[in-house]
Amino acid sequence: MGEPEAGSEFAILAAAAAGPMADAQYILPNDIGVSSLDCREAFRLLSPTERLYAHHLSRAAWYGGLAVLLQTSPEAPYIYALLSRLFRAQDPDQLRQHALAEGLTEEEYQAFLVYAAGIYSNMGNYKSFGDTKFVPNLPKEKLERVILGSKAAQQNPAEVRSLWQTCGELMFSLEPRLRHLGLGKEGITTYFSGDCTMEDAKLAQDFLDSQNLSAYNTRLFKDVDQDGKPRYEVRLASVLGTESALHSEMTSRLKSYEFRGNHFQVTRGDYAPILQKVVEHLEKAKAYAANSRQEQMLAQYIESFTQGSIEAHKRGSRFWIQDKGPIVESYIGFIESYRDPFGSRGEFEGFVAMVNKAMSAKFECLVASAEQLLKELPWPPAFEKDKFLSPDFTSLDVLTFSGSGIPAGINIPNYDDLRQTEGFKNVSLGNVLAVAYATQREKLTFLEEDDKDLYIRWKGPSFDVQVGLHELLGHGSGKLFVQDEKGAFNFDQETVINPETGEQIQSWYRSGETWDSKFSTIASSYEECRAESVGLYLCLNPQVLEIFGFEGADAEDVIYVNWLNMVRAGLLALEFYTPEVSSWRQAHMQARFVILRVLLEAGEGLVTVTPTTGTDGRPDARVRLDRNKIRSVGKPALERFLRRLQVLKSTGDVAGGRALYEGYAAVTDAPPECFLTLRDTVLLRKESRKLIVQPNTRLEGSEVQLLEYEASAAGLIQSFSERFPEDGPELEEILTQLATADARFWKCPSEAPSGQA
Repeated sequence: MGEPEAGSEFAILAAAAAGPMADAQYILPNDIGVSSLDCREAFRLLSPTERLYAHHLSRAAWYGGLAVLLQTSPEAPYIYALLSRLFRAQDPDQLRQHALAEGLTEEEYQAFLVYAAGIYSNMGNYKSFGDTKFVPNLPKEKLERVILGSKAAQQNPAEVRSLWQTCGELMFSLEPRLRHLGLGKEGITTYFSGDCTMEDAKLAQDFLDSQNLSAYNTRLFKDVDQDGKPRYEVRLASVLGTESALHSEMTSRLKSYEFRGNHFQVTRGDYAPILQKVVEHLEKAKAYAANSRQEQMLAQYIESFTQGSIEAHKRGSRFWIQDKGPIVESYIGFIESYRDPFGSRGEFEGFVAMVNKAMSAKFECLVASAEQLLKELPWPPAFEKDKFLSPDFTSLDVLTFSGSGIPAGINIPNYDDLRQTEGFKNVSLGNVLAVAYATQREKLTFLEEDDKDLYIRWKGPSFDVQVGLHELLGHGSGKLFVQDEKGAFNFDQETVINPETGEQIQSWYRSGETWDSKFSTIASSYEECRAESVGLYLCLNPQVLEIFGFEGADAEDVIYVNWLNMVRAGLLALEFYTPEVSSWRQAHMQARFVILRVLLEAGEGLVTVTPTTGTDGRPDARVRLDRNKIRSVGKPALERFLRRLQVLKSTGDVAGGRALYEGYAAVTDAPPECFLTLRDTVLLRKESRKLIVQPNTRLEGSEVQLLEYEASAAGLIQSFSERFPEDGPELEEILTQLATADARFWKCPSEAPSGQA
């Protein structure tokens, strides 16, 4: 399909509903998988005090997660507010009767429910995994009839119409720039105002580095003064505004700066009313903390969100690292930078989970073996941390995970200085792994028939091993060479030799520089690639497999399926590449494609990717991995690649790192693989990621109840309709007011709706 001109997509979307209304890339299919997170047993085992602690942390996480709407697209807060109004007035079954009466088919109404569930699940109208826009798979005028004739519209006609007028066209628009998140002409983002370019982002990062300010909790807004000169506002997320009389470590930072002939103003107060609600529940959670470390941790988070201080969040994270083995585990803040096109601003997320003791015991054994296993990694000892700070590593059953998506495992905090000196924690999210990555045989693409049963049997266990190694020894390994503000080095300049060049170390990180700020746009994916490679490399170690209970033929099958899963994922990754702008939209998938390229380059028939024709007569492909060559061919190739990745990371060699990584990440149609052509096949046969339905907690008197929902789009919608029972309308007003206050920075929604609620 050719590129439609701006606006022509509305004609396409209004066409008769004989099939998908838009390109399949930009819709969520009616048969999308939906799973419910099961944490009933883990929650049942909590004491009344632990349940209260978990409840208030969950409330804080859910409130904070609403900020993601404001971090995603200009229209996302309005879409959320509109859907919330609709489903508060009528549940999905009641609205269905109205929709069918308005002339929608059952398929069209289901398409609308799936779209609404997708908005809630991704906290916006762009997929959290891949950053692609998704639009309703039904004609716009039919949806308009449902909305304007709904009970919500009857109750508040002006407000519902105003919301629809503000977001209706943007909800459906597939104008080229709006199809993906990105910066400048490459996409849409609300981390930066609409006129910001990558050059502005680089300038702002240099400014932040010069002031030793973190970008994690900031957004950048650009204006032009009367003389036509740009003026930049760096806005910090906080409850307090810039004018607050309360003095803190942040108040001296809130002022005007001149930097390289440009004017910068540091302000605060982004998401203020949302963060106010986060802080209120963190205060309540403090009363039920299990120990003083948890109390101090929460006090610092409260300080961070109140003042806009990342330093306070770091202090809170120190207490969090020291809080070993809690029954209720949590983390909250502006954490992952995957969706910032520049790679240094954090998306808000918060999770609350309970320990799964059986799997955690295996991870504890892995931690106990970690110092020995680190010596197996293919770089010299000088490139490893001076001391391995033994982390907490637990398997958790998630109660709450707010933000744009739920990962399988986490290694945090992301602050380089803390990771190098204080350590970190690893968590594997057991009940997420149990549902999100389960595969049906008939939906299993690109594998040989002989591999499918083996793959289905061992994918779950092999993924447990991979996640454990990826988080603990992938993200947890490696040293950054740093020169501090006093000029002192954390490595011996005389004796440390670069194993790639045979020479002394020529580059390093200066004071104020971090991995994210220095490697910016490739930092996240490069680091995921390093961690995935460590997992593949160390899963060959028999000691590791014994820890997870695998020996003999079973152990060999786990290794084979782990490597096979990685090379298949490298092919599936092509869905997340945009040829029009030659860019990747998902850090993990780019990393897996790079690993596929490395293993293909190893040659000797280790990996082959072959185009075929499917039984349905349409293009298909097969991925093959020769299991007899994993150790003899695959391991040496991975060893060379991993050493290069680590050396370039340790030395802060951005030019070398970019050349290596972007070289492997390039997608071309060069034979024999012809990846650009294969991408069309991948898109033809792709399966959408599952939507996850999460429970709610409700306080009844002094007891906390767990509310669970069915695994369907309607169940997911109901979970959100019941998530904010006390203040749903107030939150919608907050979100639309915050969005309207900044709407001018993106030109559209161009005008603030009057009387917006």
